[in-house]
Amino acid sequence: MTTFNTSREIPASVEQVFAAINDPERLARWWGPAGFTNTFTVCELVTGGRWSFIMHGPDGKNYPNECIFAELESPAKLLVQHVSEPKFRLTIGLTPTPAGTLVSWSQAFDNPDVASQVEHIVVPANEQNLDRLSAEIARKQDDD
Repeated sequence: MTTFNTSREIPASVEQVFAAINDPERLARWWGPAGFTNTFTVCELVTGGRWSFIMHGPDGKNYPNECIFAELESPAKLLVQHVSEPKFRLTIGLTPTPAGTLVSWSQAFDNPDVASQVEHIVVPANEQNLDRLSAEIARKQDDD
């Protein structure tokens, strides 16, 4: 198994960060690398729920995704099983800190060959996801 880990401290409460994950409209705004947009067809944010969506790339291509929310522990943890290729498990953990919330992002691939083929995309994309999550939270705080 190959796992890519990153983390980010976000100056917001665990509940505020979780709200940006647990709301399909907000999730669609920030999910994915820079330049991507999303169209969700199914987003059942419960343990065992389905998540079917298309990521629209800045290259004009569409990337279909099928996932299952394997575990949802409000507001501390989300485990997403990506069941379409490439297959992986993404664990997002939220831990309170004095300055806000530490977001831990762990993406595990069972197949090391697949992991090595996508590493050049996954590593920067995971950072961009956290950039976009941070921006979504800041935008919401500005609106409040």
